[in-house]
Amino acid sequence: MRAGRALALAAAAGLAHTGSFAPTGLWWLQIAALALLFAVVRRATPRVAALAGALFGFGWLASGLWWLHISMHQFGGIPWLAAALAVALLAAFLSGYYALALGLTARWIVPGRLRLLALVPAWLLAELARASWFSGFPWIASGYAHTVGPLAGWAPWIGVYGISALAALSAAGLVLLRERAWAWAAPALLLPLAGLLLPQGFTASSGRLAVSLVQPSIPQDQKFDAERFATNLETLARLIESSRGQVVITPESVVPLPLAELDRDTLARLSRPDRPALLGTFLGNVDDGFVNSVVALGNDYHYGKRHLLPFGEFIPPGFGWFVHAMNIPLDDQARGDHQRPWVVAGQRLRPLICYEDLFGEDMVASATGPEAATVFVNVSNLAWFGTVMVQDQHLQFSQMRALEFQRPVVRSTNTGATAVVDHHGRVTARLAPLERGVLEAEVEGRTGATPYARWLAALGLWPLWALSLVALAALRRAAQ
Repeated sequence: MRAGRALALAAAAGLAHTGSFAPTGLWWLQIAALALLFAVVRRATPRVAALAGALFGFGWLASGLWWLHISMHQFGGIPWLAAALAVALLAAFLSGYYALALGLTARWIVPGRLRLLALVPAWLLAELARASWFSGFPWIASGYAHTVGPLAGWAPWIGVYGISALAALSAAGLVLLRERAWAWAAPALLLPLAGLLLPQGFTASSGRLAVSLVQPSIPQDQKFDAERFATNLETLARLIESSRGQVVITPESVVPLPLAELDRDTLARLSRPDRPALLGTFLGNVDDGFVNSVVALGNDYHYGKRHLLPFGEFIPPGFGWFVHAMNIPLDDQARGDHQRPWVVAGQRLRPLICYEDLFGEDMVASATGPEAATVFVNVSNLAWFGTVMVQDQHLQFSQMRALEFQRPVVRSTNTGATAVVDHHGRVTARLAPLERGVLEAEVEGRTGATPYARWLAALGLWPLWALSLVALAALRRAAQ
């Protein structure tokens, strides 16, 4: 295959790969896209293999993360072209993981079936690196496409990155099937399908909880407007007063200033003695730093965000000029200091603020042991990024966490996706994007731990790193 045609196919496959994630959710399209990429790389030179990985990753991540430019252009005041360039640079940087993995595999292993199989652990290493290095940014990691379909059954056993490897193995199997290499294709295709037969019952009910999930739908350009502050708080107070659940959950930073700056009368409007509420706000001070937090009003419980968003909540070294140019309020924050759940109404609720729920390895301590959370609570404000794609993608991440730990996830957001996900990963209730209101729903808490939660809590992601490296080393030796 000519290099130019091969690289064009890799770029097209990357664009198609984005269609496998929410809102379309065509999980099979991901396996087909990876199969096309692997078919290109299996006989390519190291240079072409690296370029194919880069172009595939760029097509996938630029088309899947395009909405980031909204925060920079519409709310940060950066010119449209500069914002688009910033997204392109981010996609190019993240694509480097896949370029490096595929290029080195092509350099180490001669063309053929062994190289094709080696692309599976190489792909997993690239996914793990993107999730872990430089604070990690695993948004739309490939395993997230499989919250439904035959690979979903693997979630409580091996988690999202294990599923990423099985999706890559399925893609390799398709290439082998096309070549009629039946003895090689059969195990590559049948092992992923075994997820349909795996046991799934690892948790038990801890009772039901009625929740009121507030979605105030405050436009982002009005959220920090001092002239709108009183009106926005009045909107929030009325929604809280109208709630009927046993527990009220409000979105991230729904009070967009330090809690200490609120007067007693305002706090009284936002709290109800007969109904516990989690309020999204900030704690801390100028000297110690401000922490993006949720606070249980009338209770001594609070939780502060631990995994901060680069550029939005902490400033990476050397990028202060860029972050300050966007005038993001509270742009360099401090981290929270604990993971304890909030014990309320007979359940243990573990808050997760915004994109913290991408990092199952960070929150796994809350999914094991006698004091493990029974319900995960995600509070977010995605109004920075519009409503197209980003809300559905983030909801899909919550579905994967529910599958991995067999815990329900309830979500309260500013503009969407406010929803309830049960412990099977199914969305059982949801408010429409931009709809102002309260989602009243029941959720079933769960106790117990999945196999994935147990080994992840004990060893982290290291077993997947080790398995990938051992597999690559073995295949390289076999190819010599």
